[in-house]
Amino acid sequence: MARILAMDFGTKRTGIAVTDELQIIASGLTTVNTKELLQFLKDYTKNESVELLLVGEPKQMDNTASESEVHIKPFIAKLEKQFPNIPILRVDERFTSKMAFQTMIDSGLKKNQRKNKALIDEISATLILQSYLYSK
Repeated sequence: MARILAMDFGTKRTGIAVTDELQIIASGLTTVNTKELLQFLKDYTKNESVELLLVGEPKQMDNTASESEVHIKPFIAKLEKQFPNIPILRVDERFTSKMAFQTMIDSGLKKNQRKNKALIDEISATLILQSYLYSK
């Protein structure tokens, strides 16, 4: 089997998480500067087999699209061009940032460490991936 890769897309940084090859465990991989994201994905898919890309879908409480969707749609168009053989799915990402922050508190990270926005993005991507795996 191949891995599933999930992204918590942001205009500055994008958190990335992947499954193991059996698609059982979701793990945070890294946070990448969004300007370097496509190149990172090209390099990653050269070394690892990826069968599915998940992109977080930010929604408002009334289920309408978030303002950040304006930035995500063009990115997805580039993804589709760059990786025509890998399907792309959207996963509702409501509350993942709050859940990521709470995870940091629960795991005992000090206040100073919890200010690390890159870590929050990576944990958010992991939560997006886990929610997809649970729904499968």
